[in-house]
Amino acid sequence: MQETQGGPVAENVRRQIMAMMASGQLAPGDRLGSEREMAALFSVSRSTLRSALLPLAHAGIIERRTGRGGGTFIRHDIVTRDAAPIAAVDVAVQGAQPVRTTRVLGTERRPATDLEATTLGIALGEPVITVHRLRSADDLPLSLEWACMHAAKVPDLLEQPLGGSLCELVQVRYGLYAESASESIEVVPADDDQAAWLGVPVGAPLLSITAQMTDAAGTALVYGRDLYRADRIRLRANPGLDIDREIIGTDGRVERRVSA
Repeated sequence: MQETQGGPVAENVRRQIMAMMASGQLAPGDRLGSEREMAALFSVSRSTLRSALLPLAHAGIIERRTGRGGGTFIRHDIVTRDAAPIAAVDVAVQGAQPVRTTRVLGTERRPATDLEATTLGIALGEPVITVHRLRSADDLPLSLEWACMHAAKVPDLLEQPLGGSLCELVQVRYGLYAESASESIEVVPADDDQAAWLGVPVGAPLLSITAQMTDAAGTALVYGRDLYRADRIRLRANPGLDIDREIIGTDGRVERRVSA
């Protein structure tokens, strides 16, 4: 018989597991237990339990291991990212201590589009440099990174090594320091190319973070977009931030605005 996602009872089990993870009761690498143990814990049948766990396994949140000491475990390779200005993925990955790799997928020097020109505060058609990279942790794809900068500020960027931190590179090479950032965060479906690079099914949820980084004078330095595999990223908000308000955006989505 083909496994399904189950009904409301299975959904309730999934919600309980996610709540335990959110509260810290379950941490990456923790063992949930055997089917028999979990069925008893959640007071459900083993068939209902399987239906509850199937979507979590497909999303990469849990993994099943066989043999002695086997069972169901919370994936240990989920990366935590601080939801704060200029919280670069480099810092988040270092905290989790995996082996990091960066692959440059493409670079370009071309005239700025209308959106790029507006975001960077330059004239339409001014030359920009774009860098497209794949970031991995422990040889598993983590995110796609796209960055766009005014070519006049980073004239020989494409001649520099692009496998490390772009923020550090533009600081050291060009004396450009990002002091603040404005980020827009949403969940988007993976298209064909994104799915292929990240190793996920087409349509799988990706966490999209679009950012504009500015210097102390308010001049835009970088316009970028990161696409994270939703099963390998966790946002952590700074408790010192206050929610100003929630509004309905022009596209009908809820926007939550915060300030320090």
